[in-house]
Amino acid sequence: MPEWNEFLKLFAGLFSVVDPLGAIPFFISLTQNRSAAERAQSAMMCALAVAVVLMIALLGGEALLRLFGIGIPSFQVAGGILLLLMGIAMLRVSGDRSRQTPEEQAESSHKESIAVVPMAIPLLSGPGAISTVIVFAHADSSLAYQVVLAAVIASLAATVFAALRMAGSIAGALGTTGLNVVTRVVGLIIASVAVEFMAKGIGSLFPGLGYTG
Repeated sequence: MPEWNEFLKLFAGLFSVVDPLGAIPFFISLTQNRSAAERAQSAMMCALAVAVVLMIALLGGEALLRLFGIGIPSFQVAGGILLLLMGIAMLRVSGDRSRQTPEEQAESSHKESIAVVPMAIPLLSGPGAISTVIVFAHADSSLAYQVVLAAVIASLAATVFAALRMAGSIAGALGTTGLNVVTRVVGLIIASVAVEFMAKGIGSLFPGLGYTG
């Protein structure tokens, strides 16, 4: 079915950008002094916050761009650059300051609740994920496509909950090397998505280049 193909394509693209597995070390570090019940509650709150942020981007992101007079092609190029920087940082397995700065990480370790900030925002549903949702939403304005994209966001939020709920087991099974390998593979996918975004945006801004997408 075309709907399933579209669902899997969108889910794979958004999953790579949100990267729940890459957030596991942060979650473990920020909740190391919490009880199992508190960690489970944080995982649930984080997943709900991710769903809310991305649904807002889906429903109102393009309208917000129009409010500021920003065209989708320009946003595609800008979002593509941001995603490319994220992808390169992940390929190098280095910290990505567009997600969270060291200062923010240090401050968050003293907060009572870390589920919404910094886990959901900006680590998981940060600028890269928001940009991706807005660009995906612009690709097709039909109701069926928008419903599929909403289902993708809901499924991704469930995946975030599952990954954080089993963070200790996943980290133990993969180990540092395994997590680094996954991070590099996901970084390559993100870089590819970024190039596609930029190519489409530049093709729309400069039709003479002949890129058709």
